[in-house]
Amino acid sequence: MGKVILVTGASSGIGLACANELHAKGHIVYGSSRNLDRLKSVSFKPIELDVTNDASAKAAIEKIIAIEGKIDVLVNNAGNGVAGPAYAMPVDFAKKQFEVNFFGVVRMCSTVLPYMIEKNEGLVINISSLAGLFGLPYQSMYCASKFAVEGYSQSLRMELNNTKIKIALVNPGDFKSDFTQNREKVPFTIKNEKLAAEFNAVVAGMEKDESIGSDPAMIGKKLCQIVEAASPAQNYLVGKFDQTMVPGLKKILPKSIFIKLMNDHYGIK
Repeated sequence: MGKVILVTGASSGIGLACANELHAKGHIVYGSSRNLDRLKSVSFKPIELDVTNDASAKAAIEKIIAIEGKIDVLVNNAGNGVAGPAYAMPVDFAKKQFEVNFFGVVRMCSTVLPYMIEKNEGLVINISSLAGLFGLPYQSMYCASKFAVEGYSQSLRMELNNTKIKIALVNPGDFKSDFTQNREKVPFTIKNEKLAAEFNAVVAGMEKDESIGSDPAMIGKKLCQIVEAASPAQNYLVGKFDQTMVPGLKKILPKSIFIKLMNDHYGIK
């Protein structure tokens, strides 16, 4: 029997692919967007939801439970990206990044988990990133928000250890999506030609990697496996091998060597 699943940020990219794959497996899938016009032609059930708004989150969850009687799986996928220098990051940009990527996850979990605890069953899948496992130049706030999701999710697993509620993290590498064009770039205001050139080179490198990234359907298929797993693992690294191997390299290489490898990749010499 299919499970009732909510996927946030399902209007495009990874969220859309996940909702489609889960729906194809026979699950009852609700996919959310702040703008329902972006969900006009989907096969799953569209629902309006802004993860940065308490009332919106509460209304969406109550609507699903009123119709279905439960939510079996919450997939926290909604997210965005900010690129800019960590050494001159306006706090407003940092707050904007965290409001969606981290506080959006907290808001959704705090809204859904009480229902799951009452039934003593459920699964939360938080879409993190490989960038939640190691830092990247000029993506400091994105990395920090995903590191926060990692720590928060680990704490959830500990706290819910004596229940039948499972918490899992998915750490994607680079995937083809509209994430690239939607990334917000902080204006570079530092008067330093070398640093400005490095910033531009890093952003160009990120966009190149994303343009040849994997098909988001790969993550959708992985989610189907996680939903069906009796005991989901804590982390699932998804993407090309040369990217998913990086967290392992971070563990075994001296820190100075690892940082040099990352900088070399992004053109910081």
